[in-house]
Amino acid sequence: MIAVNGTYENGIVRLGKKIKFKSPRKVVVTFLEDEVQDDPKRLSVQDFSFLKAREKSKKLKSSLSDAIIEERKAEL
Repeated sequence: MIAVNGTYENGIVRLGKKIKFKSPRKVVVTFLEDEVQDDPKRLSVQDFSFLKAREKSKKLKSSLSDAIIEERKAEL
């Protein structure tokens, strides 16, 4: 397997370097997410409070893990 960086623009993929093969090859193209820097909306460790989370989870009638599992099943 060979990995090559490149760019995609207006329906065209441009590879960062030329690759030569004697016969056609199948490829997989992965589109990477844009890097997000200093996004004020992102949650940081300093924003998390164990006590606040505990207070909010008191209303759950089951365990938090069970609630998450059920929520994810509903999304399927």
